[in-house]
Amino acid sequence: MKSGRRRIAVVTTSRADYGHLYWVLRDLRDHPAFDAKLVAIGSHLAPEFGRTISEIEADALPVDERVECLLSSDTDLGMAKTIGVATLGLADVLGRLRPDLLLLIADRYELLAPASVALALRIPLAHIEGGEVSQGAIDDAVRNALTKLAHVHFAPTETAARRIVGMGEEPWRVHRVGAPSLDHLRRSALPGRAEVQSALGMVLEKDTLVVALHPVTLRRDTLCEVDAVFEALARLPQALVFCFPNADAGSRELVARARAFCAERASAQLFVNLPHRVYWGLLREAAALLGNSSSGIMESASLALPTVDIGSRQAGRERARNVIDCEAATEPILRAVGAALRPAFRAGLEGMRNPYGDGRAAGRIVEVLAGLPDRDRLLHKAPAPA
Repeated sequence: MKSGRRRIAVVTTSRADYGHLYWVLRDLRDHPAFDAKLVAIGSHLAPEFGRTISEIEADALPVDERVECLLSSDTDLGMAKTIGVATLGLADVLGRLRPDLLLLIADRYELLAPASVALALRIPLAHIEGGEVSQGAIDDAVRNALTKLAHVHFAPTETAARRIVGMGEEPWRVHRVGAPSLDHLRRSALPGRAEVQSALGMVLEKDTLVVALHPVTLRRDTLCEVDAVFEALARLPQALVFCFPNADAGSRELVARARAFCAERASAQLFVNLPHRVYWGLLREAAALLGNSSSGIMESASLALPTVDIGSRQAGRERARNVIDCEAATEPILRAVGAALRPAFRAGLEGMRNPYGDGRAAGRIVEVLAGLPDRDRLLHKAPAPA
């Protein structure tokens, strides 16, 4: 890499990955060795998804570049075209910035765009949260593609790190750091119950359930598991807090279903966007989390929060003992929720270890980035073993 401050471009696509990147961005901005540039794309700029770029601005993190690319669509064709639009916009941005390194996190389909542009422009790529498995979503293929395009890997777990090496990546490039989203528990001032209630505009009952449900993007019908979930929810007496789904094919129809459900039930509310601190505070106060979000796998364990993981979306992902898996059918969902809400189950989670880390990932990531070899060394990867 060039002498002097290293320019690192960081791409964020949505509220979800921004919450994971927050402390990494803070540490990069504060480190004298780096000139960090934040690039916001995708649903960050979309009013229907809460225009969450305003959350970044409220955190006093400068947004250096913005790329409008998310089509107003609810189809897989719209997703495919979004990748194309993002590629065009990011080619201009990264061609102008010419960073020493591009940093991406996780597995959103939009990330194929910056990774492809970096490949063409010979910009080394660092990737956070590779090596995971989520068999029910296209995220799994996206994550693996990013791994093979990347030159530095920040794995969340030991198993993920071994999987990356097993894919032919050189061990010196692979670093087990944990999931950076967990840094919030150690470093962020999370709101208490009263502040969470004020932010939500609702009273949190002691048995409030959080629902985080997304389209299952690997299936032709991305909402094939939704009917069973709503049938089960209709039979649950608890208060419900719905979180907006990702901007995937089927998300608009899913939002419409959630809105109609909440309109008929005073104890259920849907939120377009919850800032990451409020979301963490909500999870800390909730009785359980249910749905098919990676949050129920990665973050909930740090709070010893009972989680019901429904259907195929997160199949294959490492999980702690707070997660109860069930098929996307009404009766199994009801049985799983009943098991999650038993006092003995929650009591048995005290002192549990989260396989995704200890809340110190951001510091580890920045330390590795500060010690990377030069650009040519990064770009020339050794061939995988025969």
